[in-house]
Amino acid sequence: MLQPKKVKHRKWQRGRSRGIERRGAELAFGSFGLKSLEACWVTARQIEAARRAITGHIERGGKVWIRIFPDKPITKKPPEVTLGGGKGSVDHYVAPVKPGRILFEMDGVPLAVAAEAMRLAAHKLPVKTRFISK
Repeated sequence: MLQPKKVKHRKWQRGRSRGIERRGAELAFGSFGLKSLEACWVTARQIEAARRAITGHIERGGKVWIRIFPDKPITKKPPEVTLGGGKGSVDHYVAPVKPGRILFEMDGVPLAVAAEAMRLAAHKLPVKTRFISK
């Protein structure tokens, strides 16, 4: 699973996701892509599940680019712990996604194969997506 080797701060505040994506909103590497239509946090596990769905369907053909990286740490306190005692320890990492962000790109496969692979990947993600091509 993806996670940063080093972070500037171990625990982050949640923040909030507003507006549309300005960077990473155009196809840059491949001919086909999966574009986000809403905002959410995509976990490292979800990214890995989607990547496996894509690579499993294209069967050693083509190339896949992952355009998001989970670098935001999410903390969680253990079960049955009372209030107080500070913020919990880092549990997992997420990639904050805004509408318009390209999540995955693909090249080197026919349109029908790419569309089906992206459809399978979209089922693994918590965000509404759209298949796009150049």
